[in-house]
Amino acid sequence: MDTQTSKLVALWEESRTRLEKIVNTITTNDLRKTLAPSPNSIGFLLQHIAEVELLFAKNVFDAKDTKVIAKTIIAQHDTGEWTDLESIISNLDRSRKSLQAIISQQRDSDWDDDVITKEFGTRTKTQALGRITSHTAYHAGQVKIILKYGSDNS
Repeated sequence: MDTQTSKLVALWEESRTRLEKIVNTITTNDLRKTLAPSPNSIGFLLQHIAEVELLFAKNVFDAKDTKVIAKTIIAQHDTGEWTDLESIISNLDRSRKSLQAIISQQRDSDWDDDVITKEFGTRTKTQALGRITSHTAYHAGQVKIILKYGSDNS
């Protein structure tokens, strides 16, 4: 029998495949690419995705043991430091595993619980899952466009 949680995990997993297909094609040289006039590089965007997914795991879905320092959010702009492909892929893998694990641990009754954050106010956990799903997909789309049309202007 499918539960609400299993259905939502499947939805999240399917949406995350868009990002993973892109990441599998990225090279170290791609990480510095931007699409003018935006200053955000592929490396920055990928690191940002990982950090925000970890923040959601920790702060929205209560994965208390999750450690995250959201450098992209602290900096509020691309500082050019996100150029280590192995590290970025490792962070994305960790964020995927952390978020998937904590989403899977939710009881069906948890999905209607409210979550309050300063970033997006009060939402149910279902709405918050929609937010992180769309956040990752949004930035994955940006990465794909930069891969296709961007250049390294460093």
